[in-house]
Amino acid sequence: MKVPGLLVLVCAASLFANAASQGNNSSLPPAQVPAKTLPVPGDVSPEMQKIIAAPRNPNWNVLWKTGEEWRAAANTQAAKTMQTLPASRERLHVTTKPGTMGGVRIFTVSSDSIPHEHRDKLLIHVHGGCYVMFPGESGTGEAILMAGLGHFKVVSVDYRMPPEGYFPAALDDAMTVYKEALKTYDPKNIAVFGTSAGGALVLEMMLRAKQMGLPMPGAIAPGTPMSDVTKTGDTFYTNEMVDNVLVSRDGFCDAATVVYAHGHDLKDPLLSPVYGDMHGFPPAILTTGTRDLLLSNTVRVHRKLREAGIDAQLEVFEGQSHAQYQFDDRAPETKAAFGEITAFFDTHLGHLSDR
Repeated sequence: MKVPGLLVLVCAASLFANAASQGNNSSLPPAQVPAKTLPVPGDVSPEMQKIIAAPRNPNWNVLWKTGEEWRAAANTQAAKTMQTLPASRERLHVTTKPGTMGGVRIFTVSSDSIPHEHRDKLLIHVHGGCYVMFPGESGTGEAILMAGLGHFKVVSVDYRMPPEGYFPAALDDAMTVYKEALKTYDPKNIAVFGTSAGGALVLEMMLRAKQMGLPMPGAIAPGTPMSDVTKTGDTFYTNEMVDNVLVSRDGFCDAATVVYAHGHDLKDPLLSPVYGDMHGFPPAILTTGTRDLLLSNTVRVHRKLREAGIDAQLEVFEGQSHAQYQFDDRAPETKAAFGEITAFFDTHLGHLSDR
């Protein structure tokens, strides 16, 4: 069924049966929700309305089973993504240069106009993509947004992904870059950010830093983090087939994470950081949307941080599915989201006068 201007939610009986048997510890019967149509919100920008009204990701149920298959798919997507980056860099007045830190591949993404108060700051970016997508420079899109809209210097980590590396390769590479950064930057002047798998990696980095006895950065921004890959969380069910990016808890992102995990326990906090001890974490700002399949993942992390006494800020955008606050650098919502992150970093990162 296609309804112009509407995103259609079809709820089959089997969906409710699965909801009752997967990811739920409750013995109570599930709610039965009738099929319904969801109008595109009228109180968001025209740019965001187009993103919200877009058809579901056509590849949501492509479930590759090997690292080689995922890399082939990632390379195809990367080629398309790369075509969009030059225009984004030009609009946002950003330059990108490849390099290495501690032997790990990185891209240094810098604003052409870094203000005085940001010149001693460094942001470390870990990209998303379900641990298997956006290799190389194709993973710098969010870093370009942060550098351009926030006017920062950003180091984007091109971490190893299947079949080059499996768990915990991505985390190991991100930690290597963080340790290298600590050699030249005061930790209070470093922030770490990323979205989706990148958001999970931000949280995993903090858990690993605690294990290693490393100082925490000044602030973090884990956007809509994949914080529980066991598929536990209310919006894995309420937003199934509503989120037009991830679409389903049993879709491509789950299949990709299983390949990356390579047989490792999915409830390990270094894969599902919501189960980790977040005491001592730095201040955090989290971003999500009302249609995001991972809205619950984000909310649960926010509550976990608050319960640990951490200064944690939650930003929820109207109508948005997974990570759509970074889909268009011209959308007012994108500027608002990265403006909030910039303001949060400005509040919590150290100042030149403190040194």
